[in-house]
Amino acid sequence: MGFVERRWQTPDGLSLYGRDYAGGAEAAEHLPVVCLHGLTRNSRDFESIAAHVAGGGFAGGGRRVLALDMRGRGQSERDPAEQYDVATYVRDVTGWMEALAMPRAVFIGTSMGGLITIELGAQHPEKVAAAVINDIGPQLSMVGLGRIAGYVGQGAPLPDWQAAADACARMNADVFAHYGAEQWMGMARRLFREEGGQVVLDYDPAIARALARIVADPDPWGKWHGFADARPVLLLRGTVTDLLDLDVAEAMVAGKPQARLAPVAGVGHAPVMDEPDAVAAIERFLANVD
Repeated sequence: MGFVERRWQTPDGLSLYGRDYAGGAEAAEHLPVVCLHGLTRNSRDFESIAAHVAGGGFAGGGRRVLALDMRGRGQSERDPAEQYDVATYVRDVTGWMEALAMPRAVFIGTSMGGLITIELGAQHPEKVAAAVINDIGPQLSMVGLGRIAGYVGQGAPLPDWQAAADACARMNADVFAHYGAEQWMGMARRLFREEGGQVVLDYDPAIARALARIVADPDPWGKWHGFADARPVLLLRGTVTDLLDLDVAEAMVAGKPQARLAPVAGVGHAPVMDEPDAVAAIERFLANVD
C-alpha cells in the first residue's frame, strides 16, 4: 500500500512532513488512523502497520492512515527554538488534522507518541475517538528512562549502512532478540539517513535536552484515568520492556471496561507493531471501533 507525501507549515514557520496512506474504497466509511512515533523515531516506524491497516488487512476493510514526522525528526524541519515538548506537538497534530479536514481519528501512539495522544485527548477530547497506546504510561521505570537518557543525542556519524545496522544490533539486542541481519538493516533504514557521505541518526540531537520536559506531568494518573474512561483504548506492552512495568500496565486498565492490555511476547521497548501479537491485537481493536 503506497502513500502520498504531504507537507504542512506550522504557525511558527516550520515545514513538517507526513505520509498519507489513502486506504481502499471503503476508507470513507471508517475513522482515519493517525500514527505518532517515539522520541528518536519518525514516520518510517509505522511503514508495516500503516500499510496493513490502509490495505484492509483486517475485518472491516482499509482505513486512511496518516503517519507524521514530528518536528525535529525525519523529513520535518528542525526547530531552532527547540520547542520539543508535548504541548507543542499537540498543537502540531491538531494543525495537521485541521489542514487535512480530519476532525476525529483513531490514534496509534508509540512511547512519546502515546504521551502526545493522551495530552491531545485531554485538551481536545472530541478529536480522539479511540487509541492504541504502545508501551508507555503514567508511571515510567527509571531503568528505561536512564537507558534512553544515556543514548539520545549521542550517536556519532557512521561510515556506511552496515555500520548503522551493526549499531542498531548492539543497542537493541535485548529489545528485539529475534532479529537477524535483515531486520537490523531495516531498523537502520528507519532510524538513520545519509548526509555528507556519512550515515547519521535522523533527528535533531537537541531533543535530548527535552526528555525531562516530555515525561513531566503534574498529574499523570489523573490524566490517564480521564483518557481511558472516555474512549476505547488498547495498551500494548512488550513483555521484556524496561520502561512500562507490568503492575503499572495492569493498573492502567483495571476497572476500565473500554481498556484492554495486550502483551507483545519477547519484545522490549517498544514494539514495532509488525509482531504477530501486536498485529492481531490491533486488528481486533480496530474491527470494533466505529
